[in-house]
Amino acid sequence: MVRTTLALALLGLFAAPLWAADCSTTIEGNDAMQYNQKSIEVPKTCKQFTVTLKHTGKLPKASMGHNWVLGTAADQTGIIADGMKAGADQNYVKPDDARVIAHTKLVGGGESDSVTLSVAKLKAGESYAYFCTFPGHAALMKGTLTLAK
Repeated sequence: MVRTTLALALLGLFAAPLWAADCSTTIEGNDAMQYNQKSIEVPKTCKQFTVTLKHTGKLPKASMGHNWVLGTAADQTGIIADGMKAGADQNYVKPDDARVIAHTKLVGGGESDSVTLSVAKLKAGESYAYFCTFPGHAALMKGTLTLAK
């Protein structure tokens, strides 16, 4: 009986991580203005979700900086336009922009930054977009984010 209980307890310890939702992801941006992921699916069982942006290139942020910005697909154009006006000092994100759900800071080659968002801010069925707001980058550096059903 004790062996069975111990075996089940150990099995539970090792099996639990296999069933747990992965509530984070790492996305890479490079000097060719590309993200390595075109879509992210957020498990609805997560309370929070963390995105880490890793700049795998070598160029500095002044010439090839990247960020990761999340908004609805409908708000993408406005967020990008207002971000360019905000400038590099604001990470190309308009301060206190209510349309921005989450964003990282601007990073250059070899740097990374993370942002954690509340999954409660996401709605099932809504079309979310992520993109880089460094001037001219969003044409190539973009993807979709969905809340899993």
